[in-house]
Amino acid sequence: MLLTNRIRDAVFAGEVDVAFRRWRKPTVKTGGRLRTSLGEVEIVRVEVIDPDSVTDCEARRAGYDSADSLRHDLFRERTRSPRGRTAKPTDESLVYRIEVRPGGADGRVALRSEVDLSPQQLDDVVARLDRMDTPRGRGARTKWTKATLDLIAAWPGRRAPELAEMEGLETLAFKTAVRKLKELGLTESLAVGYRLSPRGETVLRELGRRSIADDLRSL
Repeated sequence: MLLTNRIRDAVFAGEVDVAFRRWRKPTVKTGGRLRTSLGEVEIVRVEVIDPDSVTDCEARRAGYDSADSLRHDLFRERTRSPRGRTAKPTDESLVYRIEVRPGGADGRVALRSEVDLSPQQLDDVVARLDRMDTPRGRGARTKWTKATLDLIAAWPGRRAPELAEMEGLETLAFKTAVRKLKELGLTESLAVGYRLSPRGETVLRELGRRSIADDLRSL
């Protein structure tokens, strides 16, 4: 579920607290959260509704002038988006009412600044990376997490297509990989390219230390 900049700003200003979407299947659920540049948006409730039941008052809570303008937007002809998770609505698509509210700061921001991780925290992150390295289906890569962290450490601010080429990947596949590391607070996006967060630097040093220890044990 995407929010326009105008609606995102209105949510954090307390001017919008509900949204309406026409989906073949919902892309958010009650209790979920959306990340935005201003912080997280909490999904308070998701329910299927009759679009004719929407009042002008509710439409204004969603940032529209009237219920008619909201319904017009819901049912206007849309082109298929390659980025859409549910693609173009069909005649069978339902209308969903989504209650939203500001959900605080992006949790990844606090993670990124962590430097003094406990041994247990390091074990947990390394175990998570090990699971991410595990092959899943045909064509999956192994041991890509450390390789990607090493690459970003060596080339901070380098364009994603150039980094992807170094790894022999399509740009989209590389960006997906980096996004998974970002979820753990290990990388940060720059205006161009990426860099390791302080937490990422700590974890990469730990991965290097463990790799050396493994090599010594194998001698």
